[in-house]
Amino acid sequence: MLDRKFIVENVDAIKQNCRDRGLTADVDRFIELDSARKAKQAEADDLNRRANEVSKSIGKAKDAEEREARKQQGRQLREQRDAAQQELDGIVAEAAEIWSTIPNMAHADAPVGADDKANLEIRRGKTEPRKLDFTPLDHVELGEKHDMIDFEAGAKVAGSGFYFLKNDAVLLELALQRYTVGFLMERGFTPTITPDLARTEILHGIGFQPRGEETQIYSIENSDLNLVATAEITLGGMLAGEILAEEDLPIKLCGLSHCFRTEAGAAGRASRGLYRVHQFTKIEMFVFTRPEESDAMLEELCRIECAIFDDLEIPYRVVDTATGDLGAPAYRKYDLEAWMPGRGEAGEYGEVTSTSNCTDYQARRLGIRYRPKAGKGTRFVHTLNGTAIAISRGLLAIMENYQQADGTIDVPKVLQPLVGKERIGG
Repeated sequence: MLDRKFIVENVDAIKQNCRDRGLTADVDRFIELDSARKAKQAEADDLNRRANEVSKSIGKAKDAEEREARKQQGRQLREQRDAAQQELDGIVAEAAEIWSTIPNMAHADAPVGADDKANLEIRRGKTEPRKLDFTPLDHVELGEKHDMIDFEAGAKVAGSGFYFLKNDAVLLELALQRYTVGFLMERGFTPTITPDLARTEILHGIGFQPRGEETQIYSIENSDLNLVATAEITLGGMLAGEILAEEDLPIKLCGLSHCFRTEAGAAGRASRGLYRVHQFTKIEMFVFTRPEESDAMLEELCRIECAIFDDLEIPYRVVDTATGDLGAPAYRKYDLEAWMPGRGEAGEYGEVTSTSNCTDYQARRLGIRYRPKAGKGTRFVHTLNGTAIAISRGLLAIMENYQQADGTIDVPKVLQPLVGKERIGG
């Protein structure tokens, strides 16, 4: 969440930011409640002070009648204090509900627009899309051809949007996991395998809404647990409520987890097959850093994502994400979109990874601070996250970009030692 004082002092900028993001927050009501909170807090504090003074004076009463009068006065003041506190609690609760809906500020250079159509391309990868002299198959057709993916069995067992990976798809998935984890370890990331469940308070802290019609979260009935949509949730929650030492920053974590998403409303050819599913494996980068280092760290995470796809020799482009597509926690976000020759008649780019700087928005909600080496007190850390690889979309991109005219699929060179073969089929 944003700093309360910052909201009060920058109302117009907050409102404009909400409009730019296409999000609704009752900022005016929050300002009213904040003013009422201060007044009611002062009233409750004054009543409490007066009640304490009366209580201390009872022993100094001249006689029983005066003593009883002071006791009665004390009871009345405490009742008034309790009533004021109850009103204050209601004000604070209402303000907190609105506060949680106010999004992070967007970077000044983030493109302003309602959705991904306003995203701004900023670079392309080292590998160019191949000029094919044959009509490419999409990954669903390739998966059927080589018995790699079974969507029908997945739907029978768990419903539409679930699937079985089989044969060489399993080897490719495991190879992508091992390659990516090793790649990140070489760059100072601590590998972790995270829980697949998280408490509701942790999801709220990260910025997810696990309940409601538009949620993308699977919640466990009669509990405060939810299946995680990304290891960003568990990695961020890992240090909730802690005070870190400045010399330990940055803390760079690599999280391997299953991800579960309802993907409500998703449909169309662009969402076909593995592109938009209810469960997949993902390797996530998460960083806790000092505020003055977060902009540079975002660029580093983006470079890492690019390096992975350059190594895989998959064509891609990087886009600066428009304000309407940022989501509430992100200050700035880059998406990496891979070339997918099986999508549409001429192929299209599709998002495969993203990386975001959430500044102190998540840290405030989760209570994650650090103690500077110089000076007093503590400061909120900045948090960043980035998808190293979402395996399902990584498989899609490999299968479609490495297919050959005879329907076989070459294995990327960096994965061949891990897969144990150079080609699938043939």
